[in-house]
Amino acid sequence: MKQQIEWIQQVVSKPDQKIVEAARAYQLQLTKPPGALGRLEEIAITLAGMQGTIHPELDNIHIAIFAGDHGITEEKVSAFPQAVTAQMVENFVHGGAAISVLAKEVNARLMVVDVGVNAPASSSAKVIVKRIVDGTANFAHHPAMSFEALEKALAAGREIVQQSIDDNIQLFIGGEMGIGNTTSASALAASLLDMSVEQLVGPGTGLDIKGVDHKRFVIEKALHFHKKETVTILDKLRYFAGVEIVALVGAYIYCAQNQIPVLVDGFITSVAALYAQVLNKGSRDWFVFSHQSKEPGHTHILDSLNAHPLIDLNMRLGEGSGAAVAVSIIKHALALHNNMATFAQAGVAEKEKK
Repeated sequence: MKQQIEWIQQVVSKPDQKIVEAARAYQLQLTKPPGALGRLEEIAITLAGMQGTIHPELDNIHIAIFAGDHGITEEKVSAFPQAVTAQMVENFVHGGAAISVLAKEVNARLMVVDVGVNAPASSSAKVIVKRIVDGTANFAHHPAMSFEALEKALAAGREIVQQSIDDNIQLFIGGEMGIGNTTSASALAASLLDMSVEQLVGPGTGLDIKGVDHKRFVIEKALHFHKKETVTILDKLRYFAGVEIVALVGAYIYCAQNQIPVLVDGFITSVAALYAQVLNKGSRDWFVFSHQSKEPGHTHILDSLNAHPLIDLNMRLGEGSGAAVAVSIIKHALALHNNMATFAQAGVAEKEKK
């Protein structure tokens, strides 16, 4: 592994288990039967361990959307043209996208990061320009990116997280935008998990059955074409990923190294989380999974991560939108944990001991 990216293997500390047990014991003191609030109790306990306090808070949430284009769109694998990536970047910063609305609703800071959009750079000062390439190469015929671009994309994710750490972030959400990136994510998952593409590929932005079949064929052909060159994890990323996916991998690992809880969104971001876990096993302890995507391959990715998402609303938009919706549930869990009265405070009798 080249020296420039050795940082991704730096040791990750585990959440504070003493705090976890203390938070669990505190839950037993609250005026309710034990376990009556179900997973809301576990959410609070998990966040307590991650934040290192019995009373965790969620007042400073950062959402970073990494945007990049994909050369694989040349193979007609998306229902939308590549130009939509740049158009949606503008929509994000002008407040018209779903994630823009949701970020405002949950009082989160929204960052839009151009790591590889194949269009003139946005004139908006609200777009963070860290462009590495003007879109990736078509991985049906070539590696998606060079090793140098891979290094820079990982570093871009790290740099965005560092900015958030400087701002005392309490929760990080990674989002993505890139026409063609469900094709990239499906290829990455199939290559890593040794699963059939058919089990993983889905409609993405809205392909019909014929379109999904074509998408599957393109991925299968590319996997076979590059099989001898894609042995290591970094090779798989270099050949099949988009720079926005690689930036997410870097961001997730750096969050874990700095004990920042990560709320993972849907299919594409879960593939990034899967690669982050393989590159740095300790990172998985810092991931909470927000929702079950309607994209069919997501179930397999979640299973491989032993992940149990918080909600299932048949969403498949991406952008970090599912995670933003799940924030409200986490906030409710913390409010209950921190603000309910204990049996002693309320003068309520506890469960009789046998």
